[in-house]
Parts: sequence; structure tokens; C-alpha cells
Amino acid sequence: MNMLTKGRYGLRAMVDLALKSVTDHVPLKSIAESQNISEGYLEHVFSALKKAGLVKSIKGPQGGYILVDRPSQITVGAILRVLEGDLSIVDDRNNPHGDNVIESCIKFHVWKKIDESINSIVDGVTLEDLVSEYKRMENIGAEMYYI
Repeated sequence: MNMLTKGRYGLRAMVDLALKSVTDHVPLKSIAESQNISEGYLEHVFSALKKAGLVKSIKGPQGGYILVDRPSQITVGAILRVLEGDLSIVDDRNNPHGDNVIESCIKFHVWKKIDESINSIVDGVTLEDLVSEYKRMENIGAEMYYI
């Protein structure tokens, strides 16, 4: 598994949206500017997120995007699977002849366990967790006093 730009940027954009959409819809332009990501690129990302039911949009001058669920209900895993697809580290679809015994042994004792660990981590972290950590980290920088 190699996390592509779509997954990395999409996750950043979703955290940004979770931070900003507490009271109102957030224009894509606002997210693009604050995350230094092309607005055109984010349109593709948010199209996939909208199709998957993670965000919804309102058109017009007061429009923008909001989360469909509370940030505590949206996992990093849900976002990454929409944007990246399967998170497995080995693609078994390219094995038309089946596994030999050694490959089966490796698959069961290594690849499957790595996949389970990855899924456990990404499904155990929510947007709310990331927003809380962002706010904590931001406050650490704000507490520096200079005389």
C-alpha cells in the first residue's frame, strides 16, 4: 500500500472541513487556500466523498460543503477507502494461478496480519480525534511566551 496524494490531501481537507463546518457550509476555495491544494483537485476529491455520502454540498453564494455525520462518526478508514480503495498491502487480484504453499503461509502469517493492523488503526481514528489533536498541537504553540 502506498498512500497517494488523493488520500493524503483528502484527509487533510476533511479535517479542515471538520474544523470549519461547525456552524455553516465551507466553500471549497477556503479549504483549498488554507491547505495549499488546488481547488480543481479538491473538486475531484470532494466529488468522490459526496458520492460516498461523507459530505454534502449546497450550491450558490452561501454554499459549500458540510459533513454528513458528526466528526466522531467518520473514521480515517472510511475516508481513505473512498479515495484510495482497498488498503491491503498486497494485491491478490494479480495471482491468476492461485497460491503455492509458501505464498499461502506468507499471506496468512504476514500480509493478513499487516492488513488487519492497518485497518484497526485507520478505523480507530476519527475526524474528531484529529480535530482534537490539531487543537491541542495548535495550543502548544500558542502557549510560548517571549519576554
